[in-house]
Amino acid sequence: MKPIVSIYNKQRRFGVTERLKMLVEDCVDAALRYEKFDELCEVDVSFVSNRKIREYNRQFRNIDRETDVLSFPLGDDEFEVDPDTDAVLLGDIVISLEKAAEQAKEYGHSFEREVGFLTVHSVLHLLGYDHIDEDEGDVMRAHEKGILEKIGLTRD
Repeated sequence: MKPIVSIYNKQRRFGVTERLKMLVEDCVDAALRYEKFDELCEVDVSFVSNRKIREYNRQFRNIDRETDVLSFPLGDDEFEVDPDTDAVLLGDIVISLEKAAEQAKEYGHSFEREVGFLTVHSVLHLLGYDHIDEDEGDVMRAHEKGILEKIGLTRD
């Protein structure tokens, strides 16, 4: 069952094309399928500037610097359900398109690959994965790699 993905463009520097929106939707869907999460669910994705993600990072994590992506899961072991759609509310993803462009250049791959990676990474956080310690990080990276390979977003 395809997830309900709502995309909000809250920045002006980069155009958000239908292709980019479809990429994000496909990445959310691929991550959920890979993780065998087959319930109807909702995920909100916001594209923001470096300035805005820095504000969010400071406000919600007490870290006063920009970052590439933030994840805001709406459940720990149990998720809320939207009474109108009966969809599980997984949470919100916030991506700095500026940072994604910088990192794509730095890592030598496409902007689309970077946005796809950040989306997959964030969905895994919404599902409870983390990378605080090395072992958890290794598991999360292996899942990211598997998901990205399935949808053809390997490193160039």
